[in-house]
Amino acid sequence: MKQYPILLALGLSLYSFVSSAQKVPAEPKSPTSGQRLDEIFMYVDKLYVDPVDDKKLMDAAIVGMLEKLDPHTVYIPKEEVEAANVAIDGSFVGIGVRFQILKDTLMVVETIAGGPSEKLGIRAGDKIVTIDGQNVAGIGLKNNQVREKLLGEAGTKVHVDILRKAQKKPVSYVITRDKVPVNSVDCAYMVNPKIGYLKLTSFSRSSYEEIKKGVEKLKSQGMESLILDLQGNGGGLLYAAQQIADEFLSDNKLIVYSEGRAQPRQDLNAGRKGSWEQGKMIVLIDDNSASASEILSGAIQDWDRGLVVGRRSYGKGLVQRPIDLSDGSQMRLTIARYFTPSGRFIQRPYDDISEYKNEYMRRFMHGEFTHIDSIKLPDSLKFETRITKRPVYGGGGIMPDFFVPIDTSEITDLYRKTIQNGSFNNFPLSYVDKNRDELNKKYETVDQFIANFTADKKLMDEFFAYNKKENKDFEFKEEQYKISKNLMELRLKATIANDLFGIEAFYKIYNQKNEILQKAIQLLESHEYDKQKLALN
Repeated sequence: MKQYPILLALGLSLYSFVSSAQKVPAEPKSPTSGQRLDEIFMYVDKLYVDPVDDKKLMDAAIVGMLEKLDPHTVYIPKEEVEAANVAIDGSFVGIGVRFQILKDTLMVVETIAGGPSEKLGIRAGDKIVTIDGQNVAGIGLKNNQVREKLLGEAGTKVHVDILRKAQKKPVSYVITRDKVPVNSVDCAYMVNPKIGYLKLTSFSRSSYEEIKKGVEKLKSQGMESLILDLQGNGGGLLYAAQQIADEFLSDNKLIVYSEGRAQPRQDLNAGRKGSWEQGKMIVLIDDNSASASEILSGAIQDWDRGLVVGRRSYGKGLVQRPIDLSDGSQMRLTIARYFTPSGRFIQRPYDDISEYKNEYMRRFMHGEFTHIDSIKLPDSLKFETRITKRPVYGGGGIMPDFFVPIDTSEITDLYRKTIQNGSFNNFPLSYVDKNRDELNKKYETVDQFIANFTADKKLMDEFFAYNKKENKDFEFKEEQYKISKNLMELRLKATIANDLFGIEAFYKIYNQKNEILQKAIQLLESHEYDKQKLALN
């Protein structure tokens, strides 16, 4: 969600104007805070030297006021509410495509299963050249403009003309907009014959059903141990975290409790029979795992239900309530603090908001991503798990049971620059577009692609030539390539797989470099997991 800076501080010093000796009389009574704000807006509107955008000024005042409360109480303007709620709602209304603008051309990367475009036969590689009769090719189209044109109310229609390979003339479609699902489970697959892997990217209204479906799929394939990946998961709905935790915790175990000034303590407990209450379980977290991710991983850890592996999580322990405002805008107001079953409050201190927002860099510079010894926690933050009394810590996130340092050994400036300039996204899309038919014939399944496709010298030469052509400042450095070679080739292969087969194919390949996942697999395969003090659920 977009964050808005404080555009101005609302203060007003009134002086005599050069052209007039008139002064603004003071208000004789002591106004309330609301009256004082109205008064300031009135004077600004009437007397300010330049014309004033009232809406822009009011938005800035609201943002500035809310930022004084905490980092997570925010204001969302009316025009951004729908986009801000997509990840939470688990759906949006549109035509159901994933798109990318490549060389000023709007290209369909993927049609969403069950969406309006897929049902009409629109497919990956199609180029949209007009929308409702307006040309959209070669005009400098931006992503937000595409969304404005393609999103809309359910049942409304949009006319598109599409250029398709091997067809000389555009193909016309009239697409009826409809509700399109946004999946929060990116993939669920077996990393080996006994270990299942499930990637959850957010906590939305559909997440619980997606998790259930994913777990059942893995169980049917012989899963004996589950790895739940919450890396990079910034959270979402509190009740979604409760529902998902209930899949893994038995009886009526406490999952999380919250309390605030205007809200008495509320306990959220397990209650229903879950689909994975007994099997081995590892939860993966990192510094971007926040909020609902910390509720779920904290509950698993506190009840000794499984192991938490990775790096210390973000540290967001505040609960927000969405409040719809009369003009269609929305405020997300912090109403309570939440606590894990052992009583841990994991919110990072936010006395200094600017320092709070730069926490990632502070942790990085402090060495926290590479050395666990850099994290010093006082005994006052020490708690015990509910069953085996293992030590766990509050304050500033969930501390993993097994710390995994970030691996930077293959990261070079060459690799960073190809990430930053977008080549790892744009080149594979262009490559697949040119070679789609040949690739589909050669690799009928994801497994065939994984086993047989190689990012060979010819492909890498083509990749670097593309970089040079599209980015004038790009400079190939052989020494750096030797260091980053395996990582770059793997990422390129994974992204090509994504454009051919979907996001699960990407993870199946790129997870070979997911050091936190690899540690979890090692813990399970070496039986180190069995040596830990964990409880039978």
